[in-house]
Amino acid sequence: MDCSRWFPSFSSLLYKIEKWGAPYFSVNSSGNISIRPKGLNSSSTHKEIDLLKVVKKVSDHRSSGGLGLQLPLIIRLSDVLKNRLESLQSAFESAICSWNYGSRYQGVYPVKSNQNRFIVEDIVRFGFPFRFGLEVGSKPELLLAMNCLCKGHPEALLICNGFKDKDYILLALIARKLAFNVVVVLEQVEELDLVIDLSTKLCVSPVFGLRAKLRTKHGGHFGSTSGERGKFGLTPRQILSVVKKLEKAGMLNCLILLHFHIGSQIPSITMLADGIGEATQIYCELVRLGACLQFIDVGGGLGIDYDGSKSSNSDVSVGYGLEEYASTVVQVIQQVCDSKSVKHPVICSESGRAIVSYHSIVIFEAISSSVSDSPGLNPEGLQHFVEGLTEDARADYSNLSAAVIKGEHTACLHYANKLKQYCLDQFKEGSLNIEQLAIVDELYDMVSKATGASEPIHTYLVNLSIFNSVPDFWAIGQMYPIVPIHRLDQKPTVKGILLDLTCDSDGKIDRFIGGESSLPLHDHRESSGGQYYLGMFLGGAYEEALGGSHNLLGSPSVVQVSSQSSEPEGFIVTMATPGQSCRDVLRTMQHEPEAIFKELKQRIKALGQVNGTADGMFQSVLAGIFSNMPYLTRGSSCS
Repeated sequence: MDCSRWFPSFSSLLYKIEKWGAPYFSVNSSGNISIRPKGLNSSSTHKEIDLLKVVKKVSDHRSSGGLGLQLPLIIRLSDVLKNRLESLQSAFESAICSWNYGSRYQGVYPVKSNQNRFIVEDIVRFGFPFRFGLEVGSKPELLLAMNCLCKGHPEALLICNGFKDKDYILLALIARKLAFNVVVVLEQVEELDLVIDLSTKLCVSPVFGLRAKLRTKHGGHFGSTSGERGKFGLTPRQILSVVKKLEKAGMLNCLILLHFHIGSQIPSITMLADGIGEATQIYCELVRLGACLQFIDVGGGLGIDYDGSKSSNSDVSVGYGLEEYASTVVQVIQQVCDSKSVKHPVICSESGRAIVSYHSIVIFEAISSSVSDSPGLNPEGLQHFVEGLTEDARADYSNLSAAVIKGEHTACLHYANKLKQYCLDQFKEGSLNIEQLAIVDELYDMVSKATGASEPIHTYLVNLSIFNSVPDFWAIGQMYPIVPIHRLDQKPTVKGILLDLTCDSDGKIDRFIGGESSLPLHDHRESSGGQYYLGMFLGGAYEEALGGSHNLLGSPSVVQVSSQSSEPEGFIVTMATPGQSCRDVLRTMQHEPEAIFKELKQRIKALGQVNGTADGMFQSVLAGIFSNMPYLTRGSSCS
C-alpha cells in the first residue's frame, strides 16, 4: 500500500484473489477481474472473460447494445459449473487408479445447495457421462429431481434423504415404479414400516439406504449437526433394529447404501479420515450381518477455501484440496474394507458446496460514500467553545493541550475522551447546544487521527440487500470474498465498510476475509461514468435459496454466461432474467398489486379534480414504479 506506482498484480495480492479465486479468477492487465471459465484447462482457444465487459453488456441500455437489466445482478458461469463437476470426477478417478481401488465413484448433487432449475438441469447434463445423480430432502425437491433426471443417465442415483411422511415415501416409490434409480434413506426407524407397507400395496420392490449417526464430530458452526447429539442418523442400536426388521420382512437384500455426514466444511484431512474410517467399519459390519450393500455415501463436507488461507482451524477455510480429499476418502475406505475382506463399495458423495460455489458472482454498485473525517476546527469557534466550558472541563482541555505539546499520545486520548464524555452529558442536560457538541466531536476525531488511534473509515452505500443476497453473513457470520471488479490497476485510497439499502441496523458488511474490519476501496466518484462495481464471489451455494424479502427489495437480476471463442469478447449470454419488480414482491406477501393500483388511481382522479393536477402523469409514474425493481436506479426510468 506504500508503493507510489500501482500494478494489477498488487491488487491481486492485496485482495488475495489468486488464493481464494484459483483457478477461475485473476486480475487482467486492464485492472479488471478476469474469468478463466475452464480453470486450469483454459487454453488459447478459450479466451479469458473480462467480468466488467459482462456487467456492461448486461446492464447497458438496449439502445447501446446492452440487455438493459438493473443491478444487483447474479452472474452464473455454466462453464465453471461444468469444470467443477469434471474436476470432482477426475479427482476420484485419479485416486481410484492410484490406490488400485476395486470399484468406482458415482456422485450426486444435493439440490438444497441451489435448487435453481437451470443449475440442476446443467448438472444432470454435464454429469451424464459420469452417471451423476441428485439428492433430495423434501417432496418439492423430489418432484424437480424426477423431472430433471428424465434426461439423466438411467443409472444415475436419486437419493431421498430427510424426514419422511407417507406422501414423501409414496412419491419416492412412484419414482421407483417410473424406473428412476431411487434409494430411500432411512433417517428414523419409524420410516421403515411405512416403506414396507406402501411398497407392498404398490407392488414395488423398494431400495433402502440408512443414515448412520457417527461419533466423529468437528468443531465450529458447521459441525453442530454431527456427533452423537447430531440431528440426523441412526445410532448403532437403531441400525441393528432396522436390520432385524428387514431380515424378518425378507428384505435385507434391499439395503444397498450406507449414508453418513460428518458436517459441512470439514476443516482437515485428519478429521475426514477419522469419520470415513468409523463409517466404513459400520459398512463392513452391515455386510457381516447379511446386508447386500453396494454404495457408501460419504455425504457432504468437501469444503471451500473462502479466504485463501488454507487453514484447518477456520469455518471459512479448509486445509486440503480436491485431490487430497478424494485420495483420503478412497484410501481409508479401501484399507478398512481390505482389513475385513469386504468388497470395495461404489463411492458416492454429496459435494454441493464444492460444485456450485465458484460458478456464481453477485455484482452490485456503490451508490455513495461518506466518512466521519473532521474538516478542521475553526480557531474562533474553538475559542468560543472553550470559554463556554465549566472550570473542570477547561482543566481537561488544558491537560489535553499540554499532552499535545509533550507528544504524549496516551494522555492526549485520555483527556480528549474525558472532555467528549463530559460535553455529551452537558448536552443531554440541555447545557450545551448542538454546535458545541459538533466542535468537541471534531476535536476528538482530530486527536484520534493525529495520534494514530483511529483511521477514517468510509461507509459505502451499496445497491444491495444483505438479507436477500448474502443472508449467511447476517445469520452465521459467513465470510465471502468481496472485491472491486475493476480499477484494480489503481491504488485503493480509502478503507470502507458496506451499508445496504434495508432499514435495518444489521444491514451492513463490516467484517471481511483475513479478519479485516474494513475493505480497501477506491473513491467511487472517480470511476468512469461514476459507476463503481463490487463483486461477491463463491456464493453459489445456499444464498439464493436462503435469501428473504426484507424491506420487500426482492431478488436480483440473473444472467447465465458461457464462453464462446468465436465472439469478440469471448462470451455469450445464454439466459437473462430481470429481478423481481415491485409488483412481484408485493405478491409474495399476499398483497394484490392490481387492487393497490386501482385504489391509488381512483384517489389520484379524485384529488386531481379538486387540485387541478394532471392525473395522467401521476398514473404513468405509478405504473412504471410497479413494473420496476425495488432497488435504486440512476435517474428514474419513469420520468
